[in-house]
Amino acid sequence: MRCAVLDDYQGVALAMADWSGLDVTAYQEHFDDQDQLVDALKDKQIVVIMRERTPFPAALFQRLPELKLLVTSGMRNASIDLAAAADHGVTVCGTASTSTPPAELTWALILGLARHLVTENTALRANGPWQSTVGIGLAGKTLGLAGFGKIGIQVARVGRAFGMNVIAWSTNLTADRTEPEGVQLVTKQELLSTSDVLSIHVVLSDRTRGLIGADDLALMKPSALLINTSRAAIVDQDALVDALRDNRISGAGLDVFTQEPLPADDILRTLPNVLATPHLGYVTDNNYRTYFREAVQNIQAFLAGAPVPRVL
Repeated sequence: MRCAVLDDYQGVALAMADWSGLDVTAYQEHFDDQDQLVDALKDKQIVVIMRERTPFPAALFQRLPELKLLVTSGMRNASIDLAAAADHGVTVCGTASTSTPPAELTWALILGLARHLVTENTALRANGPWQSTVGIGLAGKTLGLAGFGKIGIQVARVGRAFGMNVIAWSTNLTADRTEPEGVQLVTKQELLSTSDVLSIHVVLSDRTRGLIGADDLALMKPSALLINTSRAAIVDQDALVDALRDNRISGAGLDVFTQEPLPADDILRTLPNVLATPHLGYVTDNNYRTYFREAVQNIQAFLAGAPVPRVL
């Protein structure tokens, strides 16, 4: 059977696992056009995808009658129509993943914004001004977390280590979960109005889509920073752009976008108070090795007629 690996942006998939014995083609380029995607996959029985880089809606399954096995990184992929996969006889499975990389990147964005690292590094390399900004000290400031799952807890622990006051809110969050971590449970309004740094760590769902809208952003301090390493749609993007453009919040650290890759003319590429990265939250050597090693294990089990691990 022929296998395709999609969206191998860095060109590392085939070096991250032992693919020997498999007829595999890895594509670095992202296919925006479904016709081009179908042309690349039409003779493939197995496809490996990186979570939510390339959606697999019902229409795509219908156009790929050869497809038998779809492997995604991680155990959750909202961009796969699982019902359509089942209707077309496609087995869908995933891999393990760790929550530490996005927590680490969250702090890279916080620190990069707070200390103006891009501005200062650019000036240093260009022989520009020696110290042109005044950084924001985090000790004693309030870190607010929208969401307090595995990633939120890790972010909270680092915040406390920096001497920050950490608060948290989500719809069903209780003090039983926050108090053992030294984190104060607050209302949504308190979270928005008192956070010096507000970091988003909820899963995108119908309930959380647009969770932070224009009225919510209006409650934030003009000096506050907003960090989103979760999903772009959790924050109203038009309202966020307006708030940043009008300096109603101090800045945003963003790793997720409504359209990825981000269009060349998107305003988020140009706003001076935005520190943005191209969805790097999960992109680490350890995570990639896990993704591709377990993808190969899933494929080998499928080809051997054995139960496929980690079926979604």
